[in-house]
Amino acid sequence: MLFEDLKLIEPLLKALTTQGYTNPTPIQEKAIPIVLTGKDLLGCAQTGTGKTAAFALPILQLLASKYNPSNKKIKTLILTPTRELALQIEESFKTYGALLPLKTAVIFGGVSQKNQTDRLRSGVDILVATPGRLIDLMNQGFIHLEGLEIFVLDEADRMLDMGFIHDVKRVIGKLPIKRQTLFFSATMPPEIQKLANVILHEPSKVEVAPISSTAETIQQSIYYVDRSNKKDLLKFILEDKSIKTALIFAKTKHGANKLSAELVKAGISSDAIHGNKSQNARQNALSNFKAGKIRTLVATDIAARGIDIDDLAYVINYEMPDVPETYVHRIGRTGRAGAKGKSISFCDFDEKLMLRDIQKLIGKNIQVVDEHPFPLQNNFASPKPTKTFGNRGGNRNSNTSRSESKTSSSSSSSSSNSRRSSQNRFSRERV
Repeated sequence: MLFEDLKLIEPLLKALTTQGYTNPTPIQEKAIPIVLTGKDLLGCAQTGTGKTAAFALPILQLLASKYNPSNKKIKTLILTPTRELALQIEESFKTYGALLPLKTAVIFGGVSQKNQTDRLRSGVDILVATPGRLIDLMNQGFIHLEGLEIFVLDEADRMLDMGFIHDVKRVIGKLPIKRQTLFFSATMPPEIQKLANVILHEPSKVEVAPISSTAETIQQSIYYVDRSNKKDLLKFILEDKSIKTALIFAKTKHGANKLSAELVKAGISSDAIHGNKSQNARQNALSNFKAGKIRTLVATDIAARGIDIDDLAYVINYEMPDVPETYVHRIGRTGRAGAKGKSISFCDFDEKLMLRDIQKLIGKNIQVVDEHPFPLQNNFASPKPTKTFGNRGGNRNSNTSRSESKTSSSSSSSSSNSRRSSQNRFSRERV
């Protein structure tokens, strides 16, 4: 099927052609005709399926068909959880609507509101917003939604994860009862299904892939490695110059900063993106990564949800996610819209249960790469921290401790020698 077959207007088709798009993805093929009829839509689509265009294109067409320059009211609201995702959606609307007179604006927190309120005063047809800033500007009287015709709730499951669900409900309470609602979520846990049941009216449901499945175009692999050797394994993998860019996932903000600094120290250009960084710093990091100015971008899950990068070939899970569905979202950054991609995951002993849950969720076993210079040595769970009560009266087990220390040192030395030998062998093989 071609975009022309979806009965899109000429300005949209020209914009799509300019971007090199001719064939719609499954979610676009199914959703666009439904949205054009004015019906409510429930879309369950995984990350990277072309979901944004699935609602942006028909919304632009609907608004263009009754455009009135004297009507300054907001006609479409897209509510999304993160600043990065909001910016990506605004960019999509501007790209697809480049030949239309419609005005699009984006608002989010973490920056001065002046530029945003100035834009709102001049009149906006389509508003992309994060919940917090939207409610703030509504309370200040800058935003009125009585003329709203279309409401889009995007990434509903992430709204729930990030604790925005109450803000979402507050926004919904301010919307006109008569409206078209489009509801998108990568997963459909019970709480999200309940919310969909409340705000949608006789919706058509579109589901383009099994819930929480991974794209078939992504080649997935797992490396078993001790936690202490993960940095060395990452550097070893990045010696492969065919890996032009890689998006690397870390669990924590501090961990992302630390890992990025380690890579820079090793001569690998890198930056980190997470919630503690300023909006400008995050956008600069993302822009530099997209432009190829830095080779690696280390991200936390929440910060990465809005990252949309064409032709990203590699995603590396430096640490396994605690929630299996997060794995699907992570690797969905690559292999987007039918393109091929690769995901590489590092798994230490403590993360094996997480891997088991992930494989159960996606319904397949991930290919294990055994041949690498840092194989898993520790097959025991990490010891839990113990309290120290001081050493009054001396250490009654000092001899035992010295003996254990000597044994541990010997074992560590042997393991280190084994790794060096293995690393040398791999260096010869790679040459």
